[in-house]
Amino acid sequence: MTQSTRAATTRLSADQRKAIAIQGLAKAVPISTLAVHHNVSRPLVYRQLRQASAALDDVFSPAQTDDTGEVLFMLPVTQRWLDQVILALTMVGHVSFRATIELMRDLFGVPTSLGTIHTVLQQAAQRAIAINAGIDLSPIHTGLHDELFQGPQPVLAGVDVISTYCNLLAPEAHRDGDTWAIHLLDLHTQGLNPGYTIADAGTGLRAGQKTAWPDTPCHGDVFHIIRQGRTLVNLWARIACGTCTVREALETRLANPRRRCEDSILAATLEGLCRDETRACALAADLRTLVQWLERDILSLAGPALATREALFDFVLAELLQREAQDPSRIGILRRALQNQRDDLLAFARVLDDHLDAIARTHDVAPELVRATCVLHRKPGTSAAFWQGRSSLFARMGGKFHGVCAAVSDAMKRTPRSSSMVENLNSRVRVCLTNRRHLNGGRAWLGLLQFVLNHRRFVRSRCAERTGRSPRELMSGQPHEHWLALLGLGPLQPLQA
Repeated sequence: MTQSTRAATTRLSADQRKAIAIQGLAKAVPISTLAVHHNVSRPLVYRQLRQASAALDDVFSPAQTDDTGEVLFMLPVTQRWLDQVILALTMVGHVSFRATIELMRDLFGVPTSLGTIHTVLQQAAQRAIAINAGIDLSPIHTGLHDELFQGPQPVLAGVDVISTYCNLLAPEAHRDGDTWAIHLLDLHTQGLNPGYTIADAGTGLRAGQKTAWPDTPCHGDVFHIIRQGRTLVNLWARIACGTCTVREALETRLANPRRRCEDSILAATLEGLCRDETRACALAADLRTLVQWLERDILSLAGPALATREALFDFVLAELLQREAQDPSRIGILRRALQNQRDDLLAFARVLDDHLDAIARTHDVAPELVRATCVLHRKPGTSAAFWQGRSSLFARMGGKFHGVCAAVSDAMKRTPRSSSMVENLNSRVRVCLTNRRHLNGGRAWLGLLQFVLNHRRFVRSRCAERTGRSPRELMSGQPHEHWLALLGLGPLQPLQA
């Protein structure tokens, strides 16, 4: 570069350097031409390009501010707040005692012992048990009862079908009728007097209810009997499939062209396998059809009247009896279970019939039209058959159809057939039983768990009316304080900015 060029470079203003950078980034002219035009060197042009590119990156790249050390809010730490944390970790997060100690030490710098955690839970459990015993249970109209097994000690459980309120969760050494009767009588003193209950075929449970509540019917649970039927169907389907596999393998063996002699024994075996396969496939198909009739037509909520269901039920029993000789141990067990539980399993149909008759009288509609509206609920809402049936019923009932349809839907919701809600409770309780049995033999722990399950509010639910409300609020219709406050650990401390 000549001396005049260096002088020109030193005389470049900020605007000129900016112009060089813009033209260079635009790539409108070559770098050498740009250098000659401004009477500067090419390294200077490249230097302006790098500076401009870095400036653009700083402007348009995301801000890399380190705000991890910024204080978002202040929380006053008191002993009550630490007790709240311990109780929430163990009851909401299902954290073990030793993990709770580690969290308290690492996150809060607070030394905690097993004895401290045990004391906090024990005090909360005593308050929870007292609150559980003082709640009025008279709003419960349908009770679900069951027995949970986790280790050698059974747990007796009871739930309200509508609100999911858990009214019984007690570990016992036995599950006989006397034990159940004692607990049911205690619940009766709290106001529990349901119209009917739903339970499986447990003899102790039913004997206890008959002793404590002789006038309260106990309906059968359709879930367990349907599952028993499905298990039988799947078993015979596997037997038929296995027989078919053995037969095909033997046919392949006999069809081998390298065989040099006829094997009469294998041929006779193949003939016997063919007979066994035919019998197994026919029996599996028959059992599948009978169980499907039982599930979809007889024990389904949307179905015919009770008299028709009873006739269909007896038909299924007769068909099972005809096939019982082919598998006395398994088919006989299902047939006897159905026969012994017939009236209990169909008890829900009588309740539904009463609801539908009341709807027919209220809306002044023929009972067969109300029944047809009930059966219409069996069809998917997106099917052509559903809309054809809906149009036909609307044409026959006119403006009354919408009111009848809404009333039938509500009646079906208020007619439970199974104890699936208490089974759901068992699945949640089973997770918590193993690590907490040492808390007063498990009785205090289950009392505290029952309290928390009843007073924690649903964050979300398929039933819109449950969202944001607790089972106790759903049952009683009255709001209550936060469950920590009810246990004497409130009120919750507000955040301080």
